[in-house]
Amino acid sequence: MAKKNAAEVLINGKVYTISGYESTAYLHKVATFLNELEEDISQAGNYNMLSADEKQLLKNMNLADVYFKANDAREELARQAEEKDREIYSLKHDLIDARMEKDRLLSQIEELKEKLAEEQKRQSRMMKSAEARKLHKPERRL
Repeated sequence: MAKKNAAEVLINGKVYTISGYESTAYLHKVATFLNELEEDISQAGNYNMLSADEKQLLKNMNLADVYFKANDAREELARQAEEKDREIYSLKHDLIDARMEKDRLLSQIEELKEKLAEEQKRQSRMMKSAEARKLHKPERRL
């Protein structure tokens, strides 16, 4: 089982001890994020005039906004990854088809080479036979 870690962090000017199964570096990262969020929200014009509940609601809404945007980005990346997987699958099948076609064409080339060699041998035999007939053919004299 993972070890539970604890870290003292400063959030919004107060020291807190937070713990979790994540690394202490991650716990500090969370605290830093919360401090940056607080700083960004406090820059809003009327922030200091809001009640504590309204400030908390504003923080919660900003956290929800960050969450939903990150989730939408994750879903988009997952969709793109799935699309890439389909494209890779299709390309692999195209590659297999191309290799099969290449093998078929190479086989056809070999067959044609064999036929050409046989035809050349046949023509060579025919030429030798014709030359032999010419040589053995008695001349006609008148």
